[in-house]
Amino acid sequence: MKASLNWLREYVDIDLSPEETADVLTMAGIEVESIIRTEKNLDGVVVGRILSIKMHPNADKLSLCQVNTGDDSYSIVCGASNMRVGDKIALALDGALLPNGINVRKTIIRGELSEGMMCSEQELEVGQDSQGIIILQDDLELGKDIVSALDLDDYTFELNVTPNRSDCLSMIGIAREIAAITGKALKMPTIEFREEEERVADLISVEVQDAELCPRYSARLIRGVAVGPSPFWMRRRLASVGIRPICNVVDATNYVLMTLGQPLHAFDFDLLSGRKIVVKRANHGDTFTSLDGLERTLFSDTLMIFEGEQPIAIGGIMGGLNSEVSEETSNVLIESAYFNPSNIRKTSKKLGLQTESSYRFERNVDPEGVTRALNQAAQLILDICGGEVAKGMIDQYPCPISQKNISLSIDRTNKILGASLEKEKVKRYLKSIELSVKDLDEGTVSVGVPPRRMDLSREIDLIEEVARLNGYDNIPITTPRVKITSTKRSSAQVLENKVKDILTSMGYYEVVNYSFISPGSITKMNLNPDHPFHNFVRIKNPLSEEQSIMRTTLIPGLLKTMKTNVYNKSLDLKLFEIGTVFHLRKEEKLPQEKKMLSALVTGLRYGESWSFSQEEVDFYDMKGSLENLFTGLEIMEVNLLSTGDIPYLHPGKTVILEIGDTKIGAFGEVRPDVLEGYNLSKAAYIFEIDFDLLVKHTFGNKKIKPISKYPPVYRDIALILDDDFECKKVHDAILDLNDKLIEDVQVFDVFRGEPIAQGKKSLAYRIKYQSYERTLTDEEVNRAHRKVVSDLEDRVGARIRD
Repeated sequence: MKASLNWLREYVDIDLSPEETADVLTMAGIEVESIIRTEKNLDGVVVGRILSIKMHPNADKLSLCQVNTGDDSYSIVCGASNMRVGDKIALALDGALLPNGINVRKTIIRGELSEGMMCSEQELEVGQDSQGIIILQDDLELGKDIVSALDLDDYTFELNVTPNRSDCLSMIGIAREIAAITGKALKMPTIEFREEEERVADLISVEVQDAELCPRYSARLIRGVAVGPSPFWMRRRLASVGIRPICNVVDATNYVLMTLGQPLHAFDFDLLSGRKIVVKRANHGDTFTSLDGLERTLFSDTLMIFEGEQPIAIGGIMGGLNSEVSEETSNVLIESAYFNPSNIRKTSKKLGLQTESSYRFERNVDPEGVTRALNQAAQLILDICGGEVAKGMIDQYPCPISQKNISLSIDRTNKILGASLEKEKVKRYLKSIELSVKDLDEGTVSVGVPPRRMDLSREIDLIEEVARLNGYDNIPITTPRVKITSTKRSSAQVLENKVKDILTSMGYYEVVNYSFISPGSITKMNLNPDHPFHNFVRIKNPLSEEQSIMRTTLIPGLLKTMKTNVYNKSLDLKLFEIGTVFHLRKEEKLPQEKKMLSALVTGLRYGESWSFSQEEVDFYDMKGSLENLFTGLEIMEVNLLSTGDIPYLHPGKTVILEIGDTKIGAFGEVRPDVLEGYNLSKAAYIFEIDFDLLVKHTFGNKKIKPISKYPPVYRDIALILDDDFECKKVHDAILDLNDKLIEDVQVFDVFRGEPIAQGKKSLAYRIKYQSYERTLTDEEVNRAHRKVVSDLEDRVGARIRD
């Protein structure tokens, strides 16, 4: 929202500087984002009146004019033809330097003296018109410098008006705020014009078929107008607030829009052959060509203005080409209405069409200001376009919107604000913004809120008004009494911090992705239709298709992050995320929420460096990261089970993670076709773990085993096994013997090749024997070891390597 300081001064006396004005508005809750100064250096250009015009004796296309500036008269040679005797114009006198670089001097033109120059808009850089000179208002003072006469020195405020303060989307609205803050009186523009005898109701009728979407509809008819360019002062005013001048009729409606905040629309009356306006909803799928020349498909809840059965405007948003005001227009019908804000907001979004009108209607306009705006527009059109106004107006307002009455406690106001305001001062503040106030009892008042202030509906809203009018900076600063207590962190919070510390110590970076993802992200994972990841929750009103469902896994977010980094040449990645996933439960109203931990690695193991080999990360890097994580969390009983049942992981490089009999997650290499769905080619390895189960097993009952004071004894064993045999099966088989002397088992060598037969491999294990009661003898250890060898030959079919 833009506001011109000179325009505001028409409605309230402002004796503050522009900066001070901006400060008081900001402190009252209407943020001024910037102040733009419009400064013109036009010394030597004054207001003059043309006394006479005659043909130049020595040139067919030049005129010789006498121009008076009050005290003096000047002879001016001019090439324009749009002026008449009596017109007031902008006269540049001898010595004036114009913005375009022209230095005006007395000179002889075709044998005649020219003592100055009558200027166009373009020459003064106050407009685009270069075809003729500026014709000024007749009430300007002769001889006055043009900058002061035309208010060319101005300041424009860029305002950030919050959606609930639609009453401030106009000059009067901002002026009302300034008047209330500074204690000045608000000066509303006077409206006076003469109506003709013929009644508007005899010339056209209005029928509102949907009063819910259009509670009020008013119209006036003006005949005999002359459509053309607006006067300079109006074009200048509109341009100062960012509105492009079009023609005098349309500019008049826009001028009222910016003055009062009430959108208006002008129809060419002669194009309304049926002479009946009908306000009703469109049929779903109907099309309509709006003023911007685009054909738009309508919906069943789109409110339209019809002329008989022909649509002529989208209610509250934009008119149609079939009733547009043009240079041939002589009779205009002016519409002023109040439309349902929520419907305008929905229609504007559906059609992808936002205008100055819809911007205000969807935030709420003053239903009581509809007719005032209509009358001001009629007066303006008469002043600048001529014509006659038919008697009366059409005003369909079947269910008037009444003002709200809210009780306000003075004691509660002071308690909330920490102030000690007297009752009369509170009443004065509220009356200054044109709220009606009357006493209920000694400490309570009843406040009548007009419909234009739809944001005031509760007592606390009125207290906020008192606060801002009294000044937020006048609220006393106090230090609140706060009882500080320490809160014990939950197990999940402790574990989350610990997991983050462990992973970051290994070089991982934490990422935080949106909980909203695209359905295509799930499709790319090659899942079966009955896979749990398909039980996603759809967003009813998503921002886009890319964020239309709630995530059921963290993996798509990590792959998308990998894609973004790879596209930005960051190829070596270690990423992790701790976040919530959501699974739809058909029998339940709310989805199941689970916290998950997921990580991804890709690229070089050590990064690019002269001191390390350029090795790519592999399956065992991810396995090592998990082992470090579980060790750091003191979880020792984790089983790794190979599987090929996870559709988004490589069947030969996929492992299920179990603690006891509980599956807590999985890890492995992402399938190449899944990576192709993200336009990725480098290998990537991921894991995903149920974080809630991890909490349970991290903080469960743990047994602490003391360190033995007796020395251990080690024995090695080498076994010949099939090449695809898992080394952990041997490990588990040894421990399953439950020999109390076996303390630990570690695999320390894998060998393939001669003299090992093809399809076979050699696995070497080191077994740690230890007692907590005595020092072991060789005989005891040998006996236990022979039992292990014998058992392995029977249980896993291993052959002892010679």
